[in-house]
Amino acid sequence: MINLPLNIDYTGKVVVVTGAGGLICSAMARAFAQSGAKVAALDLNLANVEKLANELKAEGFICEAFEANVLKMDSLKAAHDAVVEKLGECDVLVNGAGGNNPAATTDNEYQHEALEGKKSFFDLSQDGIDFVFKLNFQGTLLPTQVFAADMVKKGKGAILNISSMNAYIPLTKIPAYSAAKAGISNFTQWLATHFAGTGIRCNAIAPGFLLSAQNRSLLFDEEGNPTARSKKILNGTPMGRFVEGEELLGATLMLCDDRAASAITGIVLPIDAGFSAY
Repeated sequence: MINLPLNIDYTGKVVVVTGAGGLICSAMARAFAQSGAKVAALDLNLANVEKLANELKAEGFICEAFEANVLKMDSLKAAHDAVVEKLGECDVLVNGAGGNNPAATTDNEYQHEALEGKKSFFDLSQDGIDFVFKLNFQGTLLPTQVFAADMVKKGKGAILNISSMNAYIPLTKIPAYSAAKAGISNFTQWLATHFAGTGIRCNAIAPGFLLSAQNRSLLFDEEGNPTARSKKILNGTPMGRFVEGEELLGATLMLCDDRAASAITGIVLPIDAGFSAY
């Protein structure tokens, strides 16, 4: 059980969460379920979301697992049909699928620091860069095309995208990820405007620095000690610490609630322990 930061009632709402097999989005799925929602947990790794769904059902909540590839329209349409059959049409969509790729990450922060045998900007893989852009941007656009159609029919709904503080200030080493997340922020504003007359709101959260499986090697060495990069980040963060995954849940629950955030659309909310203020 998660100690929910807000007591918002999602009873009767169908909430679709992509990337729900991951650490952050599984917590989001759990938060919605504990708030009464009927949660559709989507992920390419079906085993991960089946485990989550089984845990939530055992606790008395409603959650169903669905296999879905956010880069394949046929896969998304099949998942949509299954969600509608089991839970009903979508009320809330959380576009949680995303991430970086080592092939699109440099080893050096600055070109003049290039070392023999290390990956520089000129060594970045085109396939890796394509993957990062597709996973983050198309992996948000395509699920929205599929599931937002339900909301248009209902005349109401909420979409939550996952941007990043990298969208505001690009980090060294990860040019593709930073640019892709900037695209998500822009797309969020575009969607908010496009759907404004339909009753659908679209917002995004911009998490600061969270420790995850994807960035652990960048922030801590093999012995578990903070890297120079980690120290640099924390020195620029007023609260002097990384953000915890569960600290995203308050904003998530609030922004997707039609009463709490009825006039909020088109924003990207930083959740960054003060990083953007310093």
